[in-house]
Amino acid sequence: MKVKSFLLAALAVVAVSCGPDRSQILKVYNWSDYIDESVIPEFEQWYQEKTGEEIHVVYQTFDVNETMLSKIEKGHEDYDVVCPSDYIIERMLNSGLLLPLDFASIPEEFNYISLNKSPYIRQVFRDINPSIDANDYSVAYMWGTTGILYNTAEVTAEEASTWDVIRNPKFAGRVLIKDAPRDVYGPVLIYLKQKELQEGSVTLQELMHDASDESIAAVEAYLREVKEGVLGWEADFGKDQMTKNRGVVSLNWSGDAVWAIDEAAQVGVSLDYIVPQEGSTVWFDGWVIPKYAKNQKAATWFIDFMCRPDIAIRNMEETGYVAANGAMEVLESQIDEDCDPIDLSYFFPGADSVRVNPVLYPDKSVIDRCALEHDWGADTDKLLAMWARVKGDNASNWTFILIGVTAVVVCAAVVAGRRGKSRRRRSRR
Repeated sequence: MKVKSFLLAALAVVAVSCGPDRSQILKVYNWSDYIDESVIPEFEQWYQEKTGEEIHVVYQTFDVNETMLSKIEKGHEDYDVVCPSDYIIERMLNSGLLLPLDFASIPEEFNYISLNKSPYIRQVFRDINPSIDANDYSVAYMWGTTGILYNTAEVTAEEASTWDVIRNPKFAGRVLIKDAPRDVYGPVLIYLKQKELQEGSVTLQELMHDASDESIAAVEAYLREVKEGVLGWEADFGKDQMTKNRGVVSLNWSGDAVWAIDEAAQVGVSLDYIVPQEGSTVWFDGWVIPKYAKNQKAATWFIDFMCRPDIAIRNMEETGYVAANGAMEVLESQIDEDCDPIDLSYFFPGADSVRVNPVLYPDKSVIDRCALEHDWGADTDKLLAMWARVKGDNASNWTFILIGVTAVVVCAAVVAGRRGKSRRRRSRR
């Protein structure tokens, strides 16, 4: 399927360069392994049925936010739709790199974005920039939380309910941390600022903008303490290490946690996921139309199609992540009678007692102590420099051990093939 998709995309690129009507071409740039590719030809057919116009999708992928952004900033690519992470949406919005979305041009009966936008998503995107409503320029695609994935045979729920579990000497050499400075800095700062948060002298949202030298130094000092017990700083292999019982604590994303929990259960390893009591961060990826897009109409219709409930459900099932879609059909597809009832009224109005997986959809009490990460702008280099110092200075012995183990695992995976669905590698710098 991927080879076929690649060949079709390559042929389409050649066709574009030869000069056909650009209005019949839609160029989409998305994360790897982040869509059910069978929905693409369905969109082409749906678009023709609804508009009477032919469209061909040129679908390409990226693995790093900044790779995508660089192409847009330089104006070297005329992508019509891209799917950046929250802080990149904020950066593009602030830099004037996005076109406004004209959903009023889509007939009301199948304007799925207006019909299915969650009130929670609407508010979170409104908070991205107080001066510019991001809802006018972007539509959330997938979302999740950052928390602790842990081995229930080795770690208690109480131990995992604090971010300080990553510093607990009891688990030294078995702790995995995402190689994602933004997703580590926020939670650690939240942990370190508990007194101020409880006193009300600072809010979670204010902390998400805190790039002060004092806070960076505090987080760096804490991570240096954590470092000696870290088995590895990982972009994608951490969940595999957890399923193989090599790691027992992992600072991770909820989507990866779901995959790991399911995989581990098949081999008799019990994992669970929790958002620590101190608070945490939520993340989003969303569809936008870049400044240099050539087919704004088809781009708008494509984003709308991705918000159709059945399409959202299929993309969830394929990727393992949670659609940022407030349609009741999406909620109904996730009902699991084995789960305890939780309050999702913040996301689905009226759904104050529904049985769904709380790793996928956090209870309102969890969301109330979470905040959206923000772009640091000119201060980003300070964050990256701190991260490089923490990782690069005197790597722990555990790290070198893991490098050797990982090399063996990778070789075995190449020979045997990876079991189960893949999950994208999210690189959030």
